[in-house]
Amino acid sequence: MTDSSARADTPGEPDDDVRQADQAHRGVPRAEGPQGTPAETEPGAGEFGERLSESAASRMRTHDDGSLDVMASIGGVRGLVEASVPAAAFLTVFVITEDLLSSSLVAVALGVLFTIARLMQRGPLVQSLSGLAVIVLCAFVAQQTGEARDFYLWGFLTNAAYIAGFALSIAVRWPFLGILFGFIRGEGVTWRQDDERRRRYALATWIVTGVLALRLMVQLPLYLSDAVVALGTARLVMGLPLYALALWIAWMITRPSAVPAPRTGGAVT
Repeated sequence: MTDSSARADTPGEPDDDVRQADQAHRGVPRAEGPQGTPAETEPGAGEFGERLSESAASRMRTHDDGSLDVMASIGGVRGLVEASVPAAAFLTVFVITEDLLSSSLVAVALGVLFTIARLMQRGPLVQSLSGLAVIVLCAFVAQQTGEARDFYLWGFLTNAAYIAGFALSIAVRWPFLGILFGFIRGEGVTWRQDDERRRRYALATWIVTGVLALRLMVQLPLYLSDAVVALGTARLVMGLPLYALALWIAWMITRPSAVPAPRTGGAVT
């Protein structure tokens, strides 16, 4: 991922020389047009790609060797805790007290504490508030229906939406992880000119889609049978860690082939 300090005059877009150097370091083939000139980015992709690149760069991290730093990309231990603890607290309090209101209040209170801590450290406002908004929404839905299982209902809806979106992106030959990883790696959308790389990005997108579908297959029957404890446990086990694993596998199988080093030394015999 290109360092944010190496920028061209246009905000959010790396300098061409920096981009090319980063591609060479990571083994990304430079797409070329006729007579060896750089290929043009496909019409309409530039603005969308720039915005997606900026968003992805703020969330995902890579090692110096180009591999994905999974823990850093999900926010490290802190990100894992903030994503898991409110839901775990809701489940724990509900098991002990069987009181929906108390369980919801504890979950929301933890979300508020995490959000305040991030804001005090001047974290991004949207990122800081988005997690709290989801917790509040889940608690609100559960309170409206009076069913503890409905604390997890929003997760089903978002999973289904992501599955539909990812599948559609593959169907129209714009696999989502190709867009995401392509801009992080400095490829832009030039990978679409390479059938093999497009197939790999489609496979990577299917892998993440499969994890989301697996969640529904396991958790939806638990929801329908009102097995709240089993449902809450499954949500924790199949949450961020499993998604991070799928993301890492997707990153690894889409790594560009290394550019062979030029030969040096004596004459070829």
